[in-house]
Amino acid sequence: MGASLLLLFLAGPTALLVARGGSAGIRGVFSDGELRGALTITALTATTATLLAVVLGTPLAWALARRRMRGAALIDAILDLPLLIPHPVAGIALLIAFGRDSPLGGALLALGVRVVSSPLGIVCAMIFVAAPLYVSAAREAIARVEPRFEAVARTLGDSAWRSFRRVTLPLASRGLLAGAVVTWARAVSEFGAIVILAYQPRVASVLAYDRFTSAGLRGALPVAAALVLFALVPLIVLRALSASGARAPRRADAA
Repeated sequence: MGASLLLLFLAGPTALLVARGGSAGIRGVFSDGELRGALTITALTATTATLLAVVLGTPLAWALARRRMRGAALIDAILDLPLLIPHPVAGIALLIAFGRDSPLGGALLALGVRVVSSPLGIVCAMIFVAAPLYVSAAREAIARVEPRFEAVARTLGDSAWRSFRRVTLPLASRGLLAGAVVTWARAVSEFGAIVILAYQPRVASVLAYDRFTSAGLRGALPVAAALVLFALVPLIVLRALSASGARAPRRADAA
């Protein structure tokens, strides 16, 4: 009974939201230019943030999984911190770091690079809150690969990079891909850090908030429903990955 109540509590509000605004949200994708633009910006910035998290986070995940690093506990704390602090606080921290009055923000502005109220700012906020999820998932996926496979490749003349690319990466690819999907989903759903650092241009979550404050529930409902339906994409991908991963061991056992 308790488990059923919890599931109902978790699923009920979202189901009601989609039931009340899903059709309007779908129509809005085709008729509401502002919503369509917000979803486009959300998808592009989340994809960019995810790609950067993968490129920059995979070597870090490998080092954490394979090497005994001095200061590993501090690195773990740094990675966990964005997941623990309130996200508006994360946005304030990013604003202090990249605002025009900061040394870094001022130097970037002098070079013609604006972070605050720009797509770059959105990407920065998304990376800050979502990249730790990828590093954690990638670290676990790499740790599950037997180090002796890499060692065998090294004895056959492969460099560390070549053994990682030819041995570790293919074996850990499913976990890495799942981590990237979760990272993308987290980036899409971010609001608190983005609304502080880059209110404009509006991503979908900020647009939903703006519509709610200006037009009330009726105005926000189609945007919120569209965003929920948008979030179903990574869930479907994750379930497909899980299903294919479950079938692979059964095929191996049958063989």
